[in-house]
Amino acid sequence: MLRKLRNLLILLILLAGSAAGGLYWWSHQPIELASPQLEIWVRPGSSLASIPGQLRAGGADVQPHLFQIEARLMGVAGHLKSGTYALEAGITLDQLLDKMFRGDVVRHTITIVEGWEFRKMRAAVDLEQRLGHNTAGMSDAQLLKLIGAQETRAEGLFFPDTYLFDVGSTDVDLYKRAYHAMQKRLAEAWKAKPAGLPYKTPYEALTMASILEKETGAAADRPLIAAVFVNRLKKGMLLQTDPTVIYGMGEAFDGNLRKRDLQTDTPYNTYTRGGLPPTPIALPGKAALAAALNPAASEALYFVARGDGTSEFSSSLAEHNRAVNTFRRHLPDPGPAKAAGDAAKPPKRQ
Repeated sequence: MLRKLRNLLILLILLAGSAAGGLYWWSHQPIELASPQLEIWVRPGSSLASIPGQLRAGGADVQPHLFQIEARLMGVAGHLKSGTYALEAGITLDQLLDKMFRGDVVRHTITIVEGWEFRKMRAAVDLEQRLGHNTAGMSDAQLLKLIGAQETRAEGLFFPDTYLFDVGSTDVDLYKRAYHAMQKRLAEAWKAKPAGLPYKTPYEALTMASILEKETGAAADRPLIAAVFVNRLKKGMLLQTDPTVIYGMGEAFDGNLRKRDLQTDTPYNTYTRGGLPPTPIALPGKAALAAALNPAASEALYFVARGDGTSEFSSSLAEHNRAVNTFRRHLPDPGPAKAAGDAAKPPKRQ
């Protein structure tokens, strides 16, 4: 009897060893793929039992039961991540399970550019074919409600950046990320702001940042331009900034800003209306936010483009008129007497 039990035990050990050896051998053999390179999407929330079917449907010939056994033996059974996986000829089961445990998924990018209007962001997102599209046909207000935003106007609310996303992600996911990224950046900048700025709310600071984003591409000039606009707001002066006028014109703007455009009143015409416009006019980036809430220490009230991407700043209208003559009209400096005469005339560009 004891001999029979011993023989049975030996047989069981041999069978277990054989099975273990077979599993080890199988887990280290290349998986048969339908093509040398594959991308297979594993759905979010997938159970261990459902993953092999998704892999097989995608072209990777894995054995369901052996897949589950090996995942348990490796200690990764409850930790396999969803996403799109790139498989190449020669990959083994152990390598695949390790890849899925680490979440080594294929990721794509989409870039939202600083200074874009929200309509341009929506167009870029709509064209990204690797995203799922759930906002098609929605108004901006409906989109905001869908992502849980309290605002009803979308302009300026989304942080421009390069975003990574997995296949299977949706446009709603992207809008949520960009919205919350802007909320976080704005809150951080608002918390660190110095005293004495003429903004009542973070939203007003965001509006100012959007103007700065459109006014110049020269990073060094942004804090100085912010100082000009802050100084003007404090003195009750009109901002008189062209980008707001252009934004208010919408599709009527043909690339050429005329004198009559500056005189035609819209809610965004800062030549005809005091204070900040009612909403941002673009998507401001990190540097523009920083400049809006940390303007330079300057008494400047005017600036004019030099023609090289930078600006000339002036603290008086007489100085500004001379700068306009120099950089815009290419006239010689008229001297103090002529400048005094020009001081009574509104400058062409403020």
